[in-house]
This record gives sequence, C-alpha cells and structure tokens, in this order.
Amino acid sequence: MTFPTRLETGYRSFLGETFVRERGRYERLATGQRPEIMVIGCCDSRVSPEVIFDVSPGEIFVARNVANLVPPYETSGKYHGASAAVEFAVQALQVKHIVVLGHEKCGGIEAFMAGGEPLSSGDFIGNWLSLLRPAFANVEKKGDFAQRRRALEQATIELSLTNLMSFPWVARLVERGELHLHGAYFGVGDGVLTVRSEDGEFRRLVR
Repeated sequence: MTFPTRLETGYRSFLGETFVRERGRYERLATGQRPEIMVIGCCDSRVSPEVIFDVSPGEIFVARNVANLVPPYETSGKYHGASAAVEFAVQALQVKHIVVLGHEKCGGIEAFMAGGEPLSSGDFIGNWLSLLRPAFANVEKKGDFAQRRRALEQATIELSLTNLMSFPWVARLVERGELHLHGAYFGVGDGVLTVRSEDGEFRRLVR
C-alpha cells in the first residue's frame, strides 16, 4: 500500500528544510518535554492549535477529539482518552494553563443537533456527543439553527471547563492558583479568536 503522497512530500520538505534549521531544538526535545500549556481542541482538520497560536514543537501539549469535549471525572475502568491526556498534562507535565479551544461550524456539534442515523453499529460519535446534552438544554430555544449551533459551540467550551473542575487534582491546583483554565473560540472563516472572560462572555483577544 502506497503511503499518502501529500504526506511524503511534506515530510521531505520538513526533513530538508525545517529539521535542518531546527535540528538543535529537536535534539533538545528528544531528551523530554516541558510545555506549560495544554490545549484541548477539536479534531476538525481546519482548526490546528499549532497553526493558530504559531507555536513550535514542544511549546504546547495538544489533545484533540470530536467537539473538544472533556468528560466529567469518573473511574469506571473504561477507556478514557481525553481524561488520560488531562491526567498526563496536569500530573506528569505539570502544565500551568489548560485552554479549551472550540470553533465555528463544528461538524460534531452540527451532527448532534441534526440527529440522524449512527454511522456504524457502534455509534461511537453518538455516544461521545451525548455529553453535550446538558449544554444543549440551555441553548436549544435560541434563534435559528445557525444561532443555536454557535451558542452550543460556546456552551460546549463552558461544559468542558466545568467538567475539568470535576477532576479533584485539577480543582485543587486551580484553587491554589497553580493551574489556570481558559476557554477560547476560533472563527475559521475570519480568523477571529475570542476568549471567555470571567463573566462568561467571549471577547476578541486581539482587535
């Protein structure tokens, strides 16, 4: 099976240019990582935290999933990819900030709102997006579909921040002022980044 041509081309460019230029950085990174910021983002191909924040390898620890969700803390013994990433970032890497990054026209949120048949018998997406129900209850009567979708996209950020505080070791560090939680929302079409303020409103970071 042939490896994707686009990826081979990109790797050749990386190896011949970026890696040569940044070889010292990669040699240092090979000894370990110590990012101070974790970003929890959506796996949407249009929303890359590394590109949006113009960071280099080693600067941010990124976890991505459908609709940038953090589930509430629980210890049922099942598979917990998002929770494991948070645990590693906070407990092992000792990050100082966690940013939940949502975005406009999120396909996962649109799928949740539209309903429809599962994509497979496992309905993995449907089960995962059921986490959105508490947030949707607060926005389901707000305006037209586009307005409700945007409201839910931002409410999902709020939900993930609330769920982060259900992790006892996250809450403890936040209360001590050793860990800070942030919400941000990215406009794919216009590039505008808004950040959640203390009053719950999203305001432009840069004007």
